[in-house]
Amino acid sequence: MTTTALDQALQMLERATSTPELVKATQALCALNDLEAAKPLVKVLGFNNPAVAAVATQGLIQLGRDIVPTLLVSLDARNYGARAWVVKVIAALRDPRGLDLLEHALQADIAPSVRRSATRGLADLELSEDAAHDQLERCFEGLLKGWLAWHGDALLRHPQGAPRSAQRGRRA
Repeated sequence: MTTTALDQALQMLERATSTPELVKATQALCALNDLEAAKPLVKVLGFNNPAVAAVATQGLIQLGRDIVPTLLVSLDARNYGARAWVVKVIAALRDPRGLDLLEHALQADIAPSVRRSATRGLADLELSEDAAHDQLERCFEGLLKGWLAWHGDALLRHPQGAPRSAQRGRRA
């Protein structure tokens, strides 16, 4: 990959004014398969455009685990959509370096899409052999704390389970 190709793809992204143009520019960045494209791809996740974010997400996943450090420092606290996509990439990469972020996202993020991706990520992490026990315990604790944080109040109100009226999709 040459700097020229990256520069061209970035210019294409800057000039894009419609979803099809953004998708095409994002695909051009992904096609480079270069770690230098990771930061612009992360930026694209914040455009509030699911079609473009889906393309960028696949491009980031394609770059592999080398991008995890970049992802860990690139969460946008003000954009839950971008956070959800970043957490989704970390979850797909199954890298244990994402454990802290996934735990925090599950327990503290206000956005359900972020918590869902974090749940999936914690459940699917590939744990390192030398720290597997501790990491597995943290995953279980994170999943339990996350569940309790978002559903524990229902247990306190209805210790025998949710009332029938609250059970979605079930018939009496």
